[in-house]
Amino acid sequence: MNSKCIIAGVDEAGRGPLAGAVFAAAVILDPVNPVKGLDDSKKLSEKRRIELEQDIKNKALFWSIATASVEEIDRINILHATMLAMKRAVEALQINPELVRVDGNRLPDIRFPAEAVIGGDAIHEEISAASILAKQARDRDMTALSQEFPEYGFDRHKGYPTAFHINALDQYGVTPHHRKSFAPVRKLIAI
Repeated sequence: MNSKCIIAGVDEAGRGPLAGAVFAAAVILDPVNPVKGLDDSKKLSEKRRIELEQDIKNKALFWSIATASVEEIDRINILHATMLAMKRAVEALQINPELVRVDGNRLPDIRFPAEAVIGGDAIHEEISAASILAKQARDRDMTALSQEFPEYGFDRHKGYPTAFHINALDQYGVTPHHRKSFAPVRKLIAI
């Protein structure tokens, strides 16, 4: 692969939670202005992710963040919604990439040459950068949601099925931001 090839890295955040949209980011890094310390977002502290997020946004040639809504997740399922968010992120880039590297084992339906890379967020810096942007955007969204629904603690668990979150669902019911197609939420609706 030509080292001057324009490569976009793509990753998602939020496939497993019971609430909130799924987010995806696409990033084209600048080879002459590298971002130091990139890694899989799950391996980085929140403080380090915040620092890297700003560095990525300042130094990347292009980046974009896109979502698929809770309604879309419930209508087409989480896998297809994730692919839709990734497609939207790639299409929102201001330049056409020559190659798109996607974290995982599946590819969104995009018009560019692409490769799926299992564990790509730990291998390719452009995917690491995308994982950081997607996670930070989703975390901010869930923190904002906690202002509207403080009893659910979205700022703490980000919508994942923690004991606290399950207890809050049992006690307060389902919000419009919960994924009704996910078993723990669907079970409560059926009661």
